[in-house]
Order: sequence, then C-alpha cells, then structure tokens
Amino acid sequence: MDSGDLVFFAAVAKFGSISKAASLLDTVQSNVTQRIRRLENELGVPLFYRNGRGVTLTPAGVQLLPYASQIDQMMDEARRVVANEASPVGQLRIGSMETTAAIRMPEVLVNYAAEYPNVDVTFQTGTTQGLIDEVKERRLEAALVAGPVDDIDLVSEAVLTEELVVVTAPWFVRPIDDRPAWVTSPKEVKIVVFRNGCSYRERLESLLIRQGVRGIKRMEIGTLDGLLGCVRAGIAISLLPRVVVEPWAHADKIAIHPLPKGQGLVDTVLIRRRDGFVSTALNCFIEKLQNQSNPSDEDVAVSVNIH
Repeated sequence: MDSGDLVFFAAVAKFGSISKAASLLDTVQSNVTQRIRRLENELGVPLFYRNGRGVTLTPAGVQLLPYASQIDQMMDEARRVVANEASPVGQLRIGSMETTAAIRMPEVLVNYAAEYPNVDVTFQTGTTQGLIDEVKERRLEAALVAGPVDDIDLVSEAVLTEELVVVTAPWFVRPIDDRPAWVTSPKEVKIVVFRNGCSYRERLESLLIRQGVRGIKRMEIGTLDGLLGCVRAGIAISLLPRVVVEPWAHADKIAIHPLPKGQGLVDTVLIRRRDGFVSTALNCFIEKLQNQSNPSDEDVAVSVNIH
C-alpha cells in the first residue's frame, strides 16, 4: 500500500470532492482519481460513494480514514524533522483549557508572535479530555490541561499550579449547620460548568458528592464571561482558578469559597506525544511558557470570551 495514495484518500475524504483535493494537492483531478482507484483495487473494496455533488465515504472508507489521516500527519511531521531550522518557522498547533487561555496565554502568545513572526500559530481551546484526545491523535502538537495526566503515550510537565475555589453569588451566606456555604441543599445543587470532559467540572461534582449532595443539576456554558454571569446572578455555583475570579470578587460581583487546605491545588501541565517530534517552534514556545511569571492580581482581566 502506497503511503502517497493514503494521503490522496485523506484529502478527498476531508473535502468530499475530487476537484478540491486536487487543488489542495496541486495536481490534476485525473491523478487523484487514478490514485483512489488504485487504492480501492488493492484493498478490494470501494472507499467512496460517487454522486453529483461529490463523494462520501463508504463503511470501508470510514474505517480506513483514521489510519490514513495519521499517516498524513506523520509524513508532515517527517518533513518538519528534516527541514527543522535553528530559527522557528512553519506551523505550531497548540491547545489550552478555556480558563488558562483567558488568563495565562495572552502574554505568552503576544511575546511569541513578536519574537518569532515566521511561525503560524494555531491555538485551540477545549476541555482537558478533549485536548488530550487531540494531542494523542496528532491534531495538536501540545496542550495545556489540568493534571495529573497518566497516559503511556504522553509526556506531561507541570508549568504552574492553580488554586481552585468554589464561586457563588455574593449574597450566599454560611448555613447554621456545618455544611459549606456553597452546599445550598443536600437534596440538590445546580452547577454551571464547561462541557463534558472539563477537569474542574469533575472535581466540583466530586466535592458535592463528598458533601452528601444527592442531586446535581448541570448547566453547560461555552464562555468564561457567560459562566461567571450565571454565578453572579445566583443561577448556579462553579469551580474555577482563584486568579480568574478574584477581580470579580473584589468588585463584589461574586463570592469566593476556598477549599480545605491542599484540596484546591491543581497543576496545569503541558502534554505532548511521547513519540512526537519536538520542533524548534514548539521548543521556543515551551521556553516562553516556562519563563512567564505569574501575573499579579491587579493585572488579571477576565472579560475575555472563549468560543
């Protein structure tokens, strides 16, 4: 099986069109068609359904696509290994959790772009689990996620430690019994969180369960400002890094509830594939990240929408 044929197959699958794939690959349509037919003949199964609007994958094509995509990505990585320069060039694909992106990353990205203008940075936000999957599938070179990450395919390095705190509306008061103020009722508590796969969400749910809460209602929000707005309005509670929410607390928009000693500390780790190539561009990004000093409370701004 020719790896080049698999690259052509992956391009056609991505665009659903022979002509668009040919344009991307800088070749003629007949060459793409010939490559696909050769691959289908070798495998003994059709890989695409042809129709007037383009092509769609057959069941066999769906099964082949992850392998073809991985080969395409590994060939791209091989080209970058050979062409790796002392000065960073090319593309850098990195990811981060929403809260880290809003607070920790702007300064790093601005400084990196200024110093290395020949690098095209693709920056993606997501949940911890989602970003882990993206790195493992080689769609991202590295990502900042909540630790610890115990995966044999990945290397992880702690880059900073966050203190997580429960946040509520400012008028929440401590109840008469020994329950924390944020446990409004042992029967049911409503939380506002990022989508499934968020590490902070899982930690908050575990906290509530340990406090004897029998029912947890979830409200998913896609932006940091939206999430904090729901907390401020008293709709729900959440769990976030102190550095993110402290300015809101100083303005009496929300209330902060620290967790018992040691329970709120979590490392943010940089993950990458153990067998992946560390380009000069990625090495320089890691250096920028490690050299960044933690911002002071006064310098933190949270009016950043994460989509």
